[in-house]
Amino acid sequence: MQKYNFRNDYSEGAHPRILEALARASGEQNEGYGLDRHSLRAAELIRAACAAPQAAVSFVEGGTQANLLAAAALLRPWESVVAAETGHIHGHESGSIESAGHKIIAVPGTEGKLTAAAARRALEQNREEYCPRPGMLYLSDSSETGTVYTREELQELRELCREEGLRLFVDGARLGSALCVEGGGVTLETVAACADMFTIGGTKNGALLGEALVTPDPALAAGFRRLMKQRGAMLAKGMVLGVQFEELFSDGLFFQLARHANAQAERLRQGLAGLGFRFFAGSPTNQLFPLLPARVEEPFRRLCACEVWGRQEGETAVRLVTSWATRPETVEAFLRDCAALL
Repeated sequence: MQKYNFRNDYSEGAHPRILEALARASGEQNEGYGLDRHSLRAAELIRAACAAPQAAVSFVEGGTQANLLAAAALLRPWESVVAAETGHIHGHESGSIESAGHKIIAVPGTEGKLTAAAARRALEQNREEYCPRPGMLYLSDSSETGTVYTREELQELRELCREEGLRLFVDGARLGSALCVEGGGVTLETVAACADMFTIGGTKNGALLGEALVTPDPALAAGFRRLMKQRGAMLAKGMVLGVQFEELFSDGLFFQLARHANAQAERLRQGLAGLGFRFFAGSPTNQLFPLLPARVEEPFRRLCACEVWGRQEGETAVRLVTSWATRPETVEAFLRDCAALL
C-alpha cells in the first residue's frame, strides 16, 4: 500500500461539519423529495451567492447524473453537444450523453478548455440538416487539466451562444477550486450571468456526496422535477443533499475548503519544482501534473497513489490532487520522501 494518496479529491468522506449537520438533521421529520426546509434554505443561499434571485436550484447525487439531466433538459432530440476533447463527458462517463441520443462533437481544446473559435468550427461543419445540430456547449471549470476560464473567455462563449441559439452548460464538479484561484476574477455571479445551467460540486469539495444544479432562468427549468423523477435523480430523502449544501453555503465553508485544497496544491507544486520536476500542464487549481523521469517513475508510484495521465518524451505525466482534507504536514513529508528518491 502506498504511503501517500493524491489520487483524487473525494477519497475522504466529508468535512466534520457536514457530518455533524447530517447527524442533527437525521432525527428530524422532513418533507421528502427535496422540499424539506434544509434543501429550500440551501437553494436560497445559493441564489444569494450567485446574485440570481429567480434561479431554480436542484440537488442531485453526482456529476454524471447532473450532466445527463442538463443535456436532457436543454437539448432537442436531434441536437448534439460541443465539448473539448478532454471534456469529462467525452472520455470519462461511459457514453452517458450518447446513451440519451445526443452526439458529442469533441474539438481540440486550448489548455484543456473549449474555445469560441473551436466551437464555431464545429458549428460550421454541422449546419446541414443531416448533421447533428449543435445545441449546447459543454465546458468544465476547472478543466480536466486543472486550468480555469477567464471572465472574458466565458463571456465570449456566452456571446457565441446568443448569436447561434445555443445553450451554455458549465460542469462545476471542481468549480470551488476554479473560483478560488488567486486573481482569477471569476465568481459565482459571473458563472450565473453566462451559463444557462451549471453545477456546483459538493462531492469533490467536502460534501459526502451531491451536486447543486443551478438554472438562472427559471423558464428553462420548467418540468425539471419531473425529469429528475423520470431519470431516477429525485431522492425521497432529499434532505441528505440539502443539509450538506446548507452547511457549505451558510458561512462560506464551500470557499474555505476550496482555498485550502488550492493552497496545498501550490505548496506541493513549489516543492516539486524546487526538486527539479517539470510539469505536463500548468494548473493553478488543486490538480497537478508532474512529469516523472523514467528512473523515478516506479519508486514514485510505489510511494504515492496517483493517476497516470500520459507520456511525453520519455517521461510519464501523473496527476496529483489535493483536497479539503490534505494536511500541510503530509505535503511536507511527501516532498521530503520525493527528495530522497532523487
